[in-house]
Amino acid sequence: MLPLNGVPALICAPDGPPLAGRQAALDLIGDAMGHGADLVVVPVARLGEDFFALRSGLAGEVVQKFADYRLRLAIVGDVSTHVAASTALRDFVREANRGTQIRFADTIPALAARLAARA
Repeated sequence: MLPLNGVPALICAPDGPPLAGRQAALDLIGDAMGHGADLVVVPVARLGEDFFALRSGLAGEVVQKFADYRLRLAIVGDVSTHVAASTALRDFVREANRGTQIRFADTIPALAARLAARA
């Protein structure tokens, strides 16, 4: 747990198990709620290979699970290689980033700055 500009955040280590399905999302949500977090920060390295896959990807399902529990999700790292080839995924990232459910940032300091700008 670490506060990022006043937001209690659960920050995941980059070398942990991949966030690769509903159960992994629920486990992470349980950890966050148990620690009183409002935001879960997941390094892009923790995302499964197919997280952003257009047809079978888990991004939409995982984001919805976090929204169901009123938690925000932040993905930190370079996602451009995952979304560069797909207009639909670029649209998903843009729309998700615009709302409050999910944030994308290159680094944790950049994420903290974005959170401060929204406060």
